This record gives sequence, structure tokens and C-alpha cells, in this order.
Amino acid sequence: MNTPEPKKGILSNLTTQILIAMVLGATLGIVIHNNISEATALEFSNKIKILATVFIRLVQMIISPLVFTTLVVGIAKLGNVSAVGRIGGRALGWFFTASFISLVIGLFFVNILKPGVGLNLSNVDLGSASEVATNSKSISFDNFIEHIVPKSIFEAMATNEILQIVVFSIFFGLAAASLGTYVKPVVDFLDKTSHIILKMVTYVMNFAPIGVFGAIAGVFAVRDFQELAITYFKFFGSFLIGIASLWVVLIAVGYIFLKSRMTVLLKRIVTPLIIAFGTTSSEAVFPKLTEELERFGVKDKIVSFMLPLGYSFNLDGSMMYMTFASIFIAQAYGVHLDLTTELTMLLVLMLTSKGIAGVPRASLVVVAATCGMFDIPIEGIALILPIDHFCDMFRSATNVLGNALATSVVGQWEGNEEEIEVAE
Repeated sequence: MNTPEPKKGILSNLTTQILIAMVLGATLGIVIHNNISEATALEFSNKIKILATVFIRLVQMIISPLVFTTLVVGIAKLGNVSAVGRIGGRALGWFFTASFISLVIGLFFVNILKPGVGLNLSNVDLGSASEVATNSKSISFDNFIEHIVPKSIFEAMATNEILQIVVFSIFFGLAAASLGTYVKPVVDFLDKTSHIILKMVTYVMNFAPIGVFGAIAGVFAVRDFQELAITYFKFFGSFLIGIASLWVVLIAVGYIFLKSRMTVLLKRIVTPLIIAFGTTSSEAVFPKLTEELERFGVKDKIVSFMLPLGYSFNLDGSMMYMTFASIFIAQAYGVHLDLTTELTMLLVLMLTSKGIAGVPRASLVVVAATCGMFDIPIEGIALILPIDHFCDMFRSATNVLGNALATSVVGQWEGNEEEIEVAE
């Protein structure tokens, strides 16, 4: 499933357009915020955000068929259950290790920097947390297990439930692989369909700068950037230190496994990273990331198997944020958590956070659920809501980096495995 090589350059034309759109969007938003009434600014924000909504919906339109066709073809090409089990085992091993490290980094920095200690809780709009708190009640381990298996593949596709689509596609792909050449026409049809969908990606990505412009302008139109910077400096600054440390760890691990190719990978994923950062949606770059990883040299069967799993199980940036935000709220309300309780919270987050891809404000929902489990005031979510969008920009980009790295490393392992088998 090779796609044409783009023109060489430090930054692609699309990347440059997105960067310009971010600057223009922020400038317009600040001008609107400083020169018109709050009500008019809010109305402007709601209307301009439609640009971002349209772009994300265009991406969501192709995610379900792309995941289904590429994953089924990928498994069918693997050819046997043992290969699927080997790659799946390596993938899950990587995902859970990366999740644990991300959670520990969040735990470490929130305890060292203590951003919630001494916070002034006056003038906090507690009503703004009601929706998140209500949604959090449905997050539990039992609900997660039930949610894995789709009642209907058509319902799962209609609602873009990636994890459910993955489960159905794995069964479908294994069944196709077991029937061999008899179902080759079906596999070929799905393979050709996936090529068509990837071509659609090229068209959809042309709307990315417009979507990023709308998203950024909409936020800055209703948020006083200076007030946010002053009020939330400690929280946001501490979070950035934690997320930067996670990036250092991920990139260092990448250089350990990929050596000099890690630099090439980083250049490949610049555009997906910026789109995720601007739209606060790692889901929005799924198709583009698929393209870039195949251009990087990861076999299509590995990419099509790893990325859908990664989007359900490997959200490194979100994981780091969940521990950080949960304990920040506890600090703000003076709730003491001993080390044993914090480690228990970490393990709970490891389980309840899986399979949340595509859930609106999923990180906040899981944080609210976790707070409820450990008797931390759920209304504390209101403390971080004003700054959450900016945190989401960084955690979405981090999720993309983590999945690109996981797919590339497992792809390299599988390449080495095949070389050994050929040599034998």
C-alpha cells in the first residue's frame, strides 16, 4: 500500500499552511476578544469553530472504513494466527509499558512541583463541571469490558467506536486468513478499497489549515490569554515540564531502538503532530499518520494492525495528564493521598483509560471518574476546564508521537524477525 513520495523539504507545504493558520487564528481570536463584547465574542467563537468541526467530521467520515479495510487486509497478509499473536503481544507489551511510564511521569512531577497546593478556589464556576461529572459515572471496568465487544459492526462504524471495529476486524481478518486463496478476491477488494480511502485522505487534508484556523480562533476569542497565563501559570507550567519530560523519554527510547532513523521518523510526522496540536484531536491525523508511517518504511500490514490498537491502548499524553490532573485536584482541595493510594490510582487509570479514543473530553471524564473513586471532589474538574484546551493540544500531539514510535519499533522488530526466518 505504498503512496507517492511527497516533495522534499524541511517543512511540507501543508505544514507551512497549518503553521500560518495557527498564527492567523490566534491573532484574529485575540483581536476579537479585546475589541468586542463577551456575548458577541462567544457567538463568533461558536460560528468559527464550525470550520474545525467540518474538518474533523471529514476525517471521522473515513476512519471506520479505513480501520476496517486496512486491518483486515493486514491480518490476512500476516497469514497465520501465530504471527497475529506475536505482533499483538509485542504491541500490547509496548502499550502497557509506555502507559505505565507516562502515568509515573505525571505522578512524579505533580508530587514534586505540587501545582495544586495553596490554590485559591474562589470564583470557580463549579457548574461547568456538571456534564463531565455526569459522564464519568458510566466509566468503570465492567463497562469497559462490555464496551469492547460490538453489538453490531454497523453501529460501531456509525459511531466511530475504534476499539469495537478493531475487535470485529481481527475476527474477520483471522477468518479470511484461515480460508486462504478461496477468499483472495474479497481481500483484494478490501485492499483496493483501502487505497481509494487513502487517496481520499489527500483531499481531506487540504482542509486541515482551515480547520486549525477555526479551532484556534474560536478558543482565543473567548479566553483571556493573559489572565489564563497568570492564573494557571503554576498548573500549566508544571504540566508542560511533565509533558516535555515524556517527550524526552519517548524520543530517547526511539533513538535506542531506531538509531538514526528516529530523526527521519520525526521529520515524517511533523505535519500529523501539528494537525493534532492545532485541532486537539489525535484522531484527526489517523489517516495522515498511516500514510507517513508507510512512507517511513513500516510495512502496510504492520501499520494497519498497530495504529488502530494504538489509538485504543496507547494514549501516552492523555495517560500522563490523567494522573497529573487527578492529584492536582486532590492537592487543591487538601485531600491527602499516601503513596499506596496514589499507586492504586495509577493502576485504576491503567485499566479504565483503555479504549476511550473518540470519546469527547475523554481524559476529563476518566479524571472525574477516578476522583469519585478516591473521594476527591469531582467538581474540582471545574478548576482545570479553562486551561484544558491548551493542555489537550500538547497531549494530543504526544499521543501521535507515542503511536508513531510504537508502530515503527514493532515494525522494525517484525522486519528483523522475517530476516531471521529467511536466513534459517
